Amino acid sequence: MAVLEGNVAFANLDEHEEYQGQSTGKYSLVLSLEPADADKLANQGVKLREYEGTAQRKFSTKYEVPVYDADGNDFSGRLTRGSKVRVQYAEGKPHPVHGTSTYLSKVKVLELAEPSDGGGDF
Repeated sequence: MAVLEGNVAFANLDEHEEYQGQSTGKYSLVLSLEPADADKLANQGVKLREYEGTAQRKFSTKYEVPVYDADGNDFSGRLTRGSKVRVQYAEGKPHPVHGTSTYLSKVKVLELAEPSDGGGDF
């Protein structure tokens, strides 16, 4: 199992993610990565996406994912965008077109970001 740190871009750990209105049957977490970590994944054949100049990678699984707080206790609450996390994941077999899959195993919340209300000073 490999370990990686990053900031949460999107989290679907409480319920399955949806695509075009239908459940994918998977839990997922998209992380924004530091350049060194992005290079490490790319060198392992993992395909990355870029958003606003930052490399991102999606980690997913069919199984419920244990989430822990910084002290190693069960995390309660909602994982918010921008939170710093450490993930444990397994790599799948390399695919010639889609690259190497990343299967999410565990999540440790290192710093929980304050939730944004989305409306600002509207």
